[in-house]
Amino acid sequence: MRSYGPAQRLTILIGEGDQYRHRPLYTEIVHRAHAMGLAGASVFRGVEGFGASSRIHTSRLLSLGEDLPVAVVIVDVPERISAFLAELDELVTEGLVIVDPVEVYRYGGREER
Repeated sequence: MRSYGPAQRLTILIGEGDQYRHRPLYTEIVHRAHAMGLAGASVFRGVEGFGASSRIHTSRLLSLGEDLPVAVVIVDVPERISAFLAELDELVTEGLVIVDPVEVYRYGGREER
């Protein structure tokens, strides 16, 4: 089965070492997205990058490899993304939150085949 339509992609760019109540921030974001019934969330670990601090973080240097960039990507309908943005106000104190329109081609999961 395949469906198609407009959606929004929410991308949260944070550091791997960012915490929320002694837990990785990316984990808290994914669990809250799941609890709110969003379509899905994925976490991607970067190998190099910099943010507002202008300090380059890279996996190539042992001394700087502790706080690599992390992107949490969530795609869902605009209404659900907007509702989830309120959750992020509490969670993300440093980082970048991006919302952009996307077209979704969804192929059915294993159970639907």
